Amino acid sequence: MITPAGDGVEATWNRVCEGLPTATPDPALAGLPVDFSCRLPADVDGNRAVGRRDAWRMSRVTKVAVAAARDAVGDAGHDPETWESRRVAVVMGCGVGDLGLWADQTHRLRDKGPGSVSPTSMPRALANMPAGEVALALGARGPSMAAVTACASGATALATARRLLQLGLCDIAVAGGVEMAIAPLPVTAFHQMGALSVRRDDVAGASRPFAATRDGFVMGEGAAVLVLERAEDAAARGGRARAVLAGSGETTDAHHPTTPHPDGLGSEDALRLALEDAGLAPGDVDHVNAHATSTPAGDAAEATMIARVLSHAPSVTAVKGVLGHTLGAAGAIEAALTVLSVERGIAPPIANLTDDTVEFDLDYVTKASRTQRIRTAVTNSFGFGGHNVVLVLTSGATR
Repeated sequence: MITPAGDGVEATWNRVCEGLPTATPDPALAGLPVDFSCRLPADVDGNRAVGRRDAWRMSRVTKVAVAAARDAVGDAGHDPETWESRRVAVVMGCGVGDLGLWADQTHRLRDKGPGSVSPTSMPRALANMPAGEVALALGARGPSMAAVTACASGATALATARRLLQLGLCDIAVAGGVEMAIAPLPVTAFHQMGALSVRRDDVAGASRPFAATRDGFVMGEGAAVLVLERAEDAAARGGRARAVLAGSGETTDAHHPTTPHPDGLGSEDALRLALEDAGLAPGDVDHVNAHATSTPAGDAAEATMIARVLSHAPSVTAVKGVLGHTLGAAGAIEAALTVLSVERGIAPPIANLTDDTVEFDLDYVTKASRTQRIRTAVTNSFGFGGHNVVLVLTSGATR
């Protein structure tokens, strides 16, 4: 993981477990109605994994994706120099590509003419280039594809990677999500539609999932990449399995372009399909990592659905109070954090949610991390267009 909390898995995990928000005033957004964000630290840019020879042709979003992918492959104990490259797939979710680059090049064209537009603009800005460049960096010659389901993209990538393994189309799948959309144009566009928090008097507390006082999300950026293998293949090579991606469910609301169904009917279907795919029942769920963006309509629909389907009240967390909403990366970042919850038996707290601001009757983890046995966890991801993706993660090296 590479997130506003830092470079690497432990930096993000520790900050999330501490419940410390990363939102700060953002000089790049000065003068806009929303002038704060959850941006990567200044010294985290992905260049460490790319090298000067290749950096010129990549946008920041692609470089961060490559860095996260190299980290994940190393963590899994693989050496790209020795694996069978034709049996390695790459699936990367990215919601919008590099909108900041498009805006910059548009200004160049307008102000200085066609000759000022960079010949690398197109490959640097496309939403599929993180997948393409990760495959190139790793020498992965199996299927390579981009998942674009808005803020569910990272989760869609993981569900797709799992299916590629099930279908026998690869033996290793490098999958995740990345987004670097903090720029004046996308921030203004989100603000104009009323999606962003305008809590300028309390920037750190602006993103407050499930709180009655929530007023919108805070833009974030980052990446997370996971390595998927069949359990028997991992065991045969002596590899470590942090958790099992036991099931996935994907549906569409077909209700509204941006607003979820108020009763969460589409997300309920996705949750039930994911549990059925995993061979589990709702009562088996010990923990939920909620999508919970801190928007009034989104959090209400999700909380209503969780309470209805998981009436036995599993623990519920949401990490966007710390990391902001990382759009196309969110599903992968939250899946990675859920893997760690399953592996380590820890449910992180929801930042900026206090007992006196809770609106919905769920078993929220607040104030501090909770130690508990987590055998089965679900992580929810939803996106504009009505996309719903639910992943089921279980403990155990084999299944």
